[in-house]
Amino acid sequence: MKIAIGNDHAGTEYKLAILGLLKSKGIEINNHGTDGSDSVDYPDFVHPVAKDVAEGNVDWGIIICGSGNGASMTANKHQKVRAALCWTKEIVQLAREHNDANILSLPARFIALPQALEMVKTFLDTKFEGGRHERRIEKIPCM
Repeated sequence: MKIAIGNDHAGTEYKLAILGLLKSKGIEINNHGTDGSDSVDYPDFVHPVAKDVAEGNVDWGIIICGSGNGASMTANKHQKVRAALCWTKEIVQLAREHNDANILSLPARFIALPQALEMVKTFLDTKFEGGRHERRIEKIPCM
């Protein structure tokens, strides 16, 4: 499995912890995020993650900013991307099962770090249900 990850300054601590989790599971990582706390612009780090996902260079993506909103809005501008802004592991599970989310967007300023790690585990472990949900996914691309 290969995952792209990107973050702005608000998500650095979370990204570093998530990298540790991913590495412990033997997952290959494309790290597009900043490693510092100096203010940066999230699109500069989210677009490369979304591009990796859209082009099939990675299986999934994880993006992190303060609210998660800017990151998910940016990622969802890319065709073939279904970025889900999640704040509980139950929402993560539904985003994978029903929406086949391929990017997890985390709001670093609104969730605790242990919660974020549980959400990433849920994202990795949950499969898309397909069936009736597949028909809905096929209606997402711009017409």
